[in-house]
Amino acid sequence: MCKNKTAIVAGGARDIGRACAVRMAASGAKVAILYNSSEKAAFDTIDEITGFGGLAVAIRADLTKQSEVDHAVEETQKNFGPRIDILQFVTGGLVARKSVPEMDAEFWHQVLDLNLTSLFLMVKAVLPHMGEGGSIVTFASQAGRDGGGPGALAYATSKGGVMSFTRGLAKEIGPNIRVNALCPGMIDTTFHDKFTKSQVRGRVAGATALKREGTSAEVAEFAAWLSSDAASYVTGGCFDINGGVLFS
Repeated sequence: MCKNKTAIVAGGARDIGRACAVRMAASGAKVAILYNSSEKAAFDTIDEITGFGGLAVAIRADLTKQSEVDHAVEETQKNFGPRIDILQFVTGGLVARKSVPEMDAEFWHQVLDLNLTSLFLMVKAVLPHMGEGGSIVTFASQAGRDGGGPGALAYATSKGGVMSFTRGLAKEIGPNIRVNALCPGMIDTTFHDKFTKSQVRGRVAGATALKREGTSAEVAEFAAWLSSDAASYVTGGCFDINGGVLFS
């Protein structure tokens, strides 16, 4: 599906990002996995990919810093050549649950930088090396549509920004490069292990039409399709993958 293409998976060490990196490699892509603090997980992912004969490298980068973003792109090119075909930008996080009275400007900027500024910096670095047929898949969230749960206002705002950025970018860089966003709901990841109480997870899963949480592999499959030529007439979309708990 993506044979011999070069793909960057930002945040590709764990959970959805890891599943995306593995799925891209399984489809024949050469994969650069960008990670920050999850070094062991990144190299575990490399081991999984090389175990079935795939090609992948792990590159450490703080994607909130342009210099490190640029370095990550340069390292990708050193390993796989000058052209970058696919960017799947999974990097992001909640940081902590805080209401408006509890958060200060520093926290607000930290969350927006992690989820939105980093995406802008990565896109800016990649675009000069991405030609006709290129694809960018961003990761928003159900929170970007419904405002998120308690204490997730900054996160939800940043993910709403990812959706708007995706739509605007699709207009700006079409027709040669496609841009789409995925908006996951309750996916079984360490994100929810850390930030969502088990009773809340159970309630949300029970409210879906499919009566369960999603899996990282299911999200990765959707991302792989959006990245491929099979989705050649799909751009500017923000696609829900939430088991039918929210309809846009």
